[in-house]
Amino acid sequence: MTRVLLVDDDLELCEMLAEYLTVEGFAVDTAHDGEAGAARASQGGYDVVVLDVMLPRLNGFEALRRIRQTSSVPVLMLTAKGDEVDRIVGLEMGADDYLPKPCNPRELVARLRAILRRTSAEHGDGGGDGSLQAGGVSLRPASRTADWQGEPLDLTSTEYNLLEVLVREAGRVVTKAELSEQALGRQLARYDRSIDMHVSKLRRKLGAGPDGRSPIQTVRGVGYQLITE
Repeated sequence: MTRVLLVDDDLELCEMLAEYLTVEGFAVDTAHDGEAGAARASQGGYDVVVLDVMLPRLNGFEALRRIRQTSSVPVLMLTAKGDEVDRIVGLEMGADDYLPKPCNPRELVARLRAILRRTSAEHGDGGGDGSLQAGGVSLRPASRTADWQGEPLDLTSTEYNLLEVLVREAGRVVTKAELSEQALGRQLARYDRSIDMHVSKLRRKLGAGPDGRSPIQTVRGVGYQLITE
């Protein structure tokens, strides 16, 4: 059974979401402050974490920072409705997705299932041992691990998803709409900057190639391309 850690200090909302998720087949544990949530998430054993931004003892951003120090577990953040700053900060710090509060439980379930589909070890395969290579990037879909120029990359689940799409389509321009559907599991919404934020973080982790350029190039008004030369 899929294990979800729900971290929110709104006890009534927590109880309602936990009940809904349980009916939908999830095993749910709850924590009601950021410090407890970060500690439990970092211990492992969870398939996905739902993390509120506004939490006592340790806010959601600091909790996420602690989680990312030891774990790549997918994290969906609950943000204030209409607060773009929270969404951007969360994505920059390694969140995989976000959902504004108050959230629809049905949409939450859909988002969680999309995340879990993407992080499944059955997500993709290649020839032979399943590895994929393009330029200086090497991916192993079965373990969802990646190397850049022979050095291991520390990627979030969504960053890995994006890189895998770009590697599979190396040399071709991949539109933002395609990246959103394949890496985030949802259609690209107007004014949605999630893809740009994730790609920006991915570029920083990759650094520059031998020619001094980022291996991920922007094609203005269209999308992104992984260069192979």
